[in-house]
Amino acid sequence: MRTEPKLTRLDRVFARLDREPERPAHLDVPKMSRHRVVLFAATLAFYGAIVWAVIITSWLVRLDWQVMFFRPYQQWSEIHWFVDYYVVLGQRGPTAVMVAAWLGWRSWRQHTLRPLLALGVSLLLLNITVGAAKYGMGRLGPHYATVIGSNEMWRGGDIFPSGHTANAVVTWGILAYMASTPRARRWLSAVSAVTSLGVGMATVYLGTHWLSDVLLGWAAGLLILLALPWFEPLIARSEARIFDLRDRLRARRSRTASAAVPVGAPHVVVTPLPADRDDVAAGSPRAPVYLAPGPHTARSERTPISPTGGRRPPHAERHPRGSASSARPLTGG
Repeated sequence: MRTEPKLTRLDRVFARLDREPERPAHLDVPKMSRHRVVLFAATLAFYGAIVWAVIITSWLVRLDWQVMFFRPYQQWSEIHWFVDYYVVLGQRGPTAVMVAAWLGWRSWRQHTLRPLLALGVSLLLLNITVGAAKYGMGRLGPHYATVIGSNEMWRGGDIFPSGHTANAVVTWGILAYMASTPRARRWLSAVSAVTSLGVGMATVYLGTHWLSDVLLGWAAGLLILLALPWFEPLIARSEARIFDLRDRLRARRSRTASAAVPVGAPHVVVTPLPADRDDVAAGSPRAPVYLAPGPHTARSERTPISPTGGRRPPHAERHPRGSASSARPLTGG
């Protein structure tokens, strides 16, 4: 009796991964709706308000100094080890690798490059906008502050806005942006917002950022996510060009492979067949004979084959053996 092998859970997982579904015909691509435009404008206004409050050394700067003098890392020193690990969720390298691995798997499964291209565009915008703001305003951090109560602007620093917070908003928020259902998008948006704010507060706890740095970094990352639908046409064109380049390379490789002669293929040799002179003169086609590439046998080893017709002239007294005419006539004695 033949029994089917029992598949383990790991075998079923790999069997499911081996199935490659077809590319989705209709992808749920977020569009720049009126609601998103309003959110983008409100976040941009909040961004400008934070920058202006720091420049004029308002109550927000005084709050920054009060939090710094409070020294949270000394007040709650028992959670210091946890915060050291949690703040890694906002570092560019580890988070980008983890999110790129997940989006790369989705790109392979769905036969589309949109997840990876969207991640690349968001990280590029993050480096340009946040990097320009950091070096343009040059604010010093709490550990390097020089004058108590000052905003520490334009003194060669690079901590305003918080890069950890902005990076956490973008890298974890891109998962919500690429969600396939509205419900999953809402849940992932809430999780990414809480995670990014937690990363920002962790930097305040460690004393590496002011509180206003975290607020501005959160707004900077949210602006990038809200602006991504404007870059969807560019992502679609880039994906189409990459797939066209792949198809041209495949076609070129197939033409090169078909032009090469395979080793050991049978050679075609045209030999004349015995035919009448009239057929040869008329130009009748000659059938090709395929010769195998293996060794040929010697003439003595071949099986003798009798020709259909002999070259000897017919003899009057010669008859085929076994015919009726070969019997000798009986003579009387």
